[in-house]
Amino acid sequence: MGEWYNILVAVDAMASSERAVGYVGKIAGDLETVSICLLHVYPEPPPDYYQKGGVLDQYQAQRIKRAEKIFKRCMEILVTAGIRRDAIYCTTHMAEGRTISETVLAVRRDGNFGTVVTGKRGVSKAEEFLFGSISNTLARHCQDFTTWIVG
Repeated sequence: MGEWYNILVAVDAMASSERAVGYVGKIAGDLETVSICLLHVYPEPPPDYYQKGGVLDQYQAQRIKRAEKIFKRCMEILVTAGIRRDAIYCTTHMAEGRTISETVLAVRRDGNFGTVVTGKRGVSKAEEFLFGSISNTLARHCQDFTTWIVG
């Protein structure tokens, strides 16, 4: 199990992500040993994307550009809370052949993160069935790490 202060924060453009990042800042703002990875996971292109002339490199570039905007805002929140800029890093992944939740769990495992943080966002039962709920998945799989789900 990774140390709790090795923190993975799954972020997107929702207000709940900003609240989650703010919470991490409040808890870890004065810690010298903290390491924070901001993670943005985006889905694969829709099935008809390529039929409409879409190119994977362009799709990924657009998604990474969106992620950079999210990361910029999250970095501001964390640095304002007292987190050293050099203690924060960012990564973007496409959920290739798996759900966003499965991708978050894989990044957590590979990075040996002791804590995973996500914002809770309201999804309908249909959306949860089709796409999964990241917070529910993390809560079900947190046997060897800590999960913070921020509402």
